[in-house]
Amino acid sequence: MTDEDRIAEIEEELHTTKYNKATQFHIGKLKAKIARLKVQTAKKGGGSKGLGYSIKKTGDATIAIVGFPSVGKSTLLNQLTNAKS
Repeated sequence: MTDEDRIAEIEEELHTTKYNKATQFHIGKLKAKIARLKVQTAKKGGGSKGLGYSIKKTGDATIAIVGFPSVGKSTLLNQLTNAKS
């Protein structure tokens, strides 16, 4: 069974599974499997010998800088992000 067959099988299971509170964890695991298989398929090259690349998914983040007054939190923020706080 190839990776494409596995992806198709998992996608079919996703379409037939109803989304509710009891199944949301299972659906999340299935989506993670699909993503992992797609990355593996992209790494194999798909038969072409050219240069290939894959972009890793990233997201936004919220960071909190906590500390006593006048210890350099704003200075650190300004130096790291070129912002003006």
